[in-house]
Amino acid sequence: MTQKHVHTKPAHHREAGFSNRDASVLIGNFPWYEMVWRSLRGDFKPLTAPLNGYTDFAREWSVAVDHARLAQRQQAPVVTWLGHVSVLLQVGGLNVLTDPTLADFAGPYGRFGAPRMVPAPLRGDRLPPIDVLLISHNHYDHLCDATISVMVASGQRPQIFVPLGLKAWFDARNIPNVTELDWWSHADVMCDKTGQPLPEPVRLHFTPAQHWSRRTPFDTNASLWGGYMVEHKPGATDAWRFMFPGDTGYSSDFKAIRQRLGAVDFLALPIGAYLPRDFMKKMHVNPADAVQLMLDLDAKQAMGVHWGTFKLTQEAFDHPPRDLAAALQAHGLAQNRVWLLRHGETRAVER
Repeated sequence: MTQKHVHTKPAHHREAGFSNRDASVLIGNFPWYEMVWRSLRGDFKPLTAPLNGYTDFAREWSVAVDHARLAQRQQAPVVTWLGHVSVLLQVGGLNVLTDPTLADFAGPYGRFGAPRMVPAPLRGDRLPPIDVLLISHNHYDHLCDATISVMVASGQRPQIFVPLGLKAWFDARNIPNVTELDWWSHADVMCDKTGQPLPEPVRLHFTPAQHWSRRTPFDTNASLWGGYMVEHKPGATDAWRFMFPGDTGYSSDFKAIRQRLGAVDFLALPIGAYLPRDFMKKMHVNPADAVQLMLDLDAKQAMGVHWGTFKLTQEAFDHPPRDLAAALQAHGLAQNRVWLLRHGETRAVER
């Protein structure tokens, strides 16, 4: 008797798109009138300016990019914060860029939406050669069409990794070398953008997060969302792991990631865009949640991202560092466990 094998979809795959691992956490199904009411109430912009205003904040939290340093290929890990969630990771001879958002607005064409209050430390045509581009999801402050367009026009041809359902966006713009990933899937990067083989491949894992996706009024959760773990294993040494979780609320996902993929050495930790809490809690961690997320991953070191760049939410630009300091103190952790880099700043990471 012949047995039939029934192919079952993963639980987060739905008829109309995708869901969170905890399917009871529904995000994105906001009625239009709630969004209008929240906009009029001021939920999507800071209630107050930072102390001494935005000009002083931008001056304090910015530094000139060291272009000569970025031009050097690095074997040991080096990170540069380009603002918001844009991190340039240089490791294993590769230049890896996360969610490049270098336009003046987080919105359509980089000309509409949430305004950028700290100038981008560089533009897309001044980036070093990017070998790997990681996109976490399709929200405008993560997938910036203006930045991508400038990068492509300047000759960048990276290997691009995106969640399921998002390759079509790149296909429509004739952008090649795009690979879609599902949660828990992985891909090995064997060579740089020139085709030069790497001494050791760098492995990318696409990991779950608690969030949602939407690019238009008609595509809510039609594409997936998530984060990336980047593993570099030179020779016989232990793997070094970088984690970029993308946008996420706090969930059991991060204990599961630690269990399946191992402890994280360096974490790009989201610490901003968390107020008002009644709206943001499911989708964005606050600093207290972020510290717990870091502990769930056993992350040795982190850097704060997703703060101090765009006018997105109610908290003032200078509140996340204060709330983070309190959260670290509450856990008895050293304040330098989470670096707060300035826009444009580069730091070497100890292995």
